[in-house]
Amino acid sequence: MPLKRVVITGMGAITPFGRGVDTLMNALLRGDSGVRIHPELADIRGIRTRVAALVPGIDPGEIPRKYRRSMSSMSVFAALAAGDAIAQAGLSGEQVRGGRFGVSIGSTIGSPRTTQAFFDDFRIDNSVERMKSGIFFQIMNHSCAANVAHMFGITGRTVAAAAACSTGALAVGYGSEMISMGKLDFMLCGGADEFHPLTAATFDIMNAASTRFNESPGKTPRPFDRDRDGVVCAEGSGILLLESLDSALRRNAEILAEIVGFASTSDPESIANPNAASIAHCMHQALLDAGIGPDGIDYVNAHATGTELGDIAESEAIRSIFGDHVPTSSLKGNLGHAMAASGAIELEASVEMMRRETLLPTHNLDHVDPLCAPVAHVRENTLRRVDTVMKNNFALGGVNSSLIIRRFRQ
Repeated sequence: MPLKRVVITGMGAITPFGRGVDTLMNALLRGDSGVRIHPELADIRGIRTRVAALVPGIDPGEIPRKYRRSMSSMSVFAALAAGDAIAQAGLSGEQVRGGRFGVSIGSTIGSPRTTQAFFDDFRIDNSVERMKSGIFFQIMNHSCAANVAHMFGITGRTVAAAAACSTGALAVGYGSEMISMGKLDFMLCGGADEFHPLTAATFDIMNAASTRFNESPGKTPRPFDRDRDGVVCAEGSGILLLESLDSALRRNAEILAEIVGFASTSDPESIANPNAASIAHCMHQALLDAGIGPDGIDYVNAHATGTELGDIAESEAIRSIFGDHVPTSSLKGNLGHAMAASGAIELEASVEMMRRETLLPTHNLDHVDPLCAPVAHVRENTLRRVDTVMKNNFALGGVNSSLIIRRFRQ
């Protein structure tokens, strides 16, 4: 049986700039930063970083209480973004509940804030008598996927990938493969995460968190830059509505982009340190899946988080495949690193760059690290027609992922 073509017909985003893909893109086009000083970090011994990129102005009260009571912040983010994606795709409730609709949404872990609150209370007197029944549904690892499926009445497959920074891209890739094999017609795909100081502490302990710009948060992170000093943790959600091309054409739906390639590979060399050859292998596999060569890619949206090892390894991998002529940028200088949500949010921005024929630069890239060159770094908003984009995400644990999207054509 021939594989089905898979397209994107809806997108929803909750980011450090607020709600909506247009809100996200307008901020990126202005060159805004979502990074702020986060006072809570100063109250914790041992954490040196003081900055984070948090979601503003989201009202959980939009979600009916019977659904909201089992949601933490990240499930709220995912549910609101999913609703926006469904609305943009123009799907009815009957279509969503029709049995050919699934969910592929992941997070790094279950809600860390809910977990902390439970154990803070439990340790008072070793009692669970005060534990509310909804707590487990907030801390289980598939909380976002399950809550979205519950809220929208989805009866198809539920998948909850968990691979740290690669999660969002994996969720989209796996959802695309299910549709291409004819298992489902629609999938809500992406990732969500909520900020917790322990997330920042994890990177700080590894000397991978930004600490030198605590008083000037808009200047960090600095992907590919000579003066970068690490990751800035963020939160949010990106959810894309994937659909078989046959279904989209029958509905006369607006097609935002087509997914044509996906690859995920493992790097057994190190559980912590990225490897350029392994990253290049993943990108090469995505090209093979798409059936195109390196000259078929018009832009690379890099994972680049602002760490020395990660930026250099990815630059070497990009250079080994594309040389120095394919425009490349990272959006984490604006957004920080939203962990499981990052791949999906950045993929949505990549779709919009393609649609608007404008490439976004790497924010805070003032002086390119010589070890990150020669790569064709995008340094300013650039008007350019782009038909095919590669999106990279690479995770602690050695999980690599690359997606390829293109402008839809019959």
